[in-house]
Amino acid sequence: MDTLKVGDKVPSFSAIDQDNNTINLSDYKGKKLVVFFYPKASTPGCTAEACNLRDNYAELQGQGYELLGVSADSAKRQSNFRNKYEFPFPLLADEDRKVIEAFGVWGPKSFMGKKYDGIHRMTFIINEEGVVERVIEKVKTKDHAAQILEGV
Repeated sequence: MDTLKVGDKVPSFSAIDQDNNTINLSDYKGKKLVVFFYPKASTPGCTAEACNLRDNYAELQGQGYELLGVSADSAKRQSNFRNKYEFPFPLLADEDRKVIEAFGVWGPKSFMGKKYDGIHRMTFIINEEGVVERVIEKVKTKDHAAQILEGV
């Protein structure tokens, strides 16, 4: 797995969100961006993580952050997830895994002794110039906003 690291420039990307709108990295030029990757919409850990970010969204925005959630789910599944929990941020439907692979978060995993390839739950904090400022590899799903706001 060749994950982006602190100091790396984020490669340009575009993908559709839950409403089939095209979202480009360039849309966030000049803004601080939090890109959080999660394995699957509407699963317990992913729901806890996204709801924690929703509940602290005003504070994150107050610190100048925009948020973007990414998984390999379909736009319909992302739309259902977003609508059910009323997330105020877009969720990318990266079914072809272009964004996931650009960030290097697809790779070997294991669960209950079973090995498989999948999305690693990771978050990237990107500065106004599109450079990775921080990488959170061990995401605390129920307290993720606090992790993002650490050191702000």
